[in-house]
Amino acid sequence: MIDARCNCGALALSLPGPSSLVAACHCIDCQRRTGAPFGVGAFYPAEAVTISGASKEYVRTAASGGKVRNYFCPDCGSTVWWKPDNLPAMIGVAVGAIADPNYPAPIRSAFEQSKHAWVEITGAQHFQQSSAQKNSD
Repeated sequence: MIDARCNCGALALSLPGPSSLVAACHCIDCQRRTGAPFGVGAFYPAEAVTISGASKEYVRTAASGGKVRNYFCPDCGSTVWWKPDNLPAMIGVAVGAIADPNYPAPIRSAFEQSKHAWVEITGAQHFQQSSAQKNSD
């Protein structure tokens, strides 16, 4: 089992192990959500994740067109997980909330149209837009 949690520890997720679907996203919304030049999420089947603690929801329209429901700690403000409409059976978990430097690297790098020029993600499939589309580099 792997744990992901917010900065203060009040919101936590119990995960079954490393995910095989880890993606970096360079969209402007992920940049603003994280305060970093990109976000990295690990995706898990919703039924495999146990959530404890209170969260607050923020819903936004994603660059791909669907809604994304972000869940963050009402105490410290850390976004720990999200549910994208385009993957209804999955939960995205912020890899930074897992806080394991040995966690698997992203296999996809999406929305590179807004990627900072100095960022390099090696060993991943690269997409100018959503990784669900076929317009890869």
